[in-house]
Amino acid sequence: MKKVIGFLLTFYGITGAFAQQKSNDVTTPLHLMKPDYAVPYGAPSKENVKAVLNKIFNYLDAVTPAQMINKQTGEIVDDINKLDTNTNLKSGDFRLTSYEWGVTYSAMQRATETTGDKKYSDYVKTRFDFLSIWVPAVKQKFPLEFIQRQKLFNQPIDPHALDDAGAVCASMIKAQRSGLNNDLRPLINNYINYVFTKEYRFKDGTIGRNRPQKNSLWLDDLYMYIPSVAQMGKLTGDKKYFDDAVKQVLSYSKRMFNKEKGLYMHGWVESMQVHPQFHWGRANGWALLAMSELLDVLPESHAGRNAVLQQFKDLVKGLATYQSGSGFWHQLLDRNDSYLETSATAIYAYCIAHACNKGWIDAMIYGPMSILAWNAVSTKINDKGQVEGTCVGTGMAFDPAFYYYRPVNVFAAHGYGPAILAGAEIIELLNNYSFYINDSSLQLKEKIK
Repeated sequence: MKKVIGFLLTFYGITGAFAQQKSNDVTTPLHLMKPDYAVPYGAPSKENVKAVLNKIFNYLDAVTPAQMINKQTGEIVDDINKLDTNTNLKSGDFRLTSYEWGVTYSAMQRATETTGDKKYSDYVKTRFDFLSIWVPAVKQKFPLEFIQRQKLFNQPIDPHALDDAGAVCASMIKAQRSGLNNDLRPLINNYINYVFTKEYRFKDGTIGRNRPQKNSLWLDDLYMYIPSVAQMGKLTGDKKYFDDAVKQVLSYSKRMFNKEKGLYMHGWVESMQVHPQFHWGRANGWALLAMSELLDVLPESHAGRNAVLQQFKDLVKGLATYQSGSGFWHQLLDRNDSYLETSATAIYAYCIAHACNKGWIDAMIYGPMSILAWNAVSTKINDKGQVEGTCVGTGMAFDPAFYYYRPVNVFAAHGYGPAILAGAEIIELLNNYSFYINDSSLQLKEKIK
């Protein structure tokens, strides 16, 4: 069944989705006036979305080599028996084992699911096969001190933070579960051992950090923790993983969710009685994505499912209030003088479209929001396939200038996985829903496939 939803667009007698003519000519009859939108306004075609995904893919495939080289000779090393102290990972624009690339690996897998194009999952398989061969070889060959000093697969071998482990672990479990890769369990077990048993916790079991102050919460950590633990629950069937993932959502939300705004603050410190609240865009995105990933695998019968789903809905409702007219969200969500940011917008586009596709939220209400967000993101993919307008890595602070002046950069890896996720899920939304523009609104009509 292909479903239909209405999108409230103020078009009068316009048959095309994208307006080109300025609307401030008072001599033009009302029914001929066309708004001059900053970004495309209307439903994109699946072909256009796929073209954007291909552009990003082609760039990433070219600049993230899965190869070892001899750093003295520059020659490719393709035999683990030739591994020596001169062997290192061939450098690229992005790191193969960073948390941002964990998001990208998950995104590539989702892109194959929604488009049927295997090149995306093949990208993941190639790199995971590479890691499954070389990480154990390096671990066996060299002492840990050498591995850490050379930064030679130090994250998968000896993780020291959630950022080192959680997102890549989640993407590997997805690949293992789907049969894309069948030899990842040793890497998965090492990652989840750190995430589930070694990461710092408060006395009540809440995952936390001791920086910048003791017993601090960073909203980002919901994503760095929950997807891997939730996926481990799905992989093993052990309820303890689901229970703890639900616990983290509720514990963070109790401390950090502003019910009036419908947004999370970015940082929380146990010793502070009153917290200045800065509602950073990407951190709210990580929280939304963490809940989305949990809901994907959390059993319908789990006692905590309704609470997680309600929290997801409450955040989506809050975000709807703050989306800008161009489709982007701001760096600080409730401060319109902060800049428009791409990675957060892409995460929201994905999560909202995914929730519509899953039936968690009403697509009649929220489908247009995700389409508008994707249209905005698509304008930030340059000719090379790079994602522009993404805030660089960001710590937690309690003053606004810190967030306002964080730079953006095409080498901020945080934008790539979310952009691919967004495009992949918008294709699924277009598979499930049919859009048209009548004389007053964009409509989505239900029809039999």
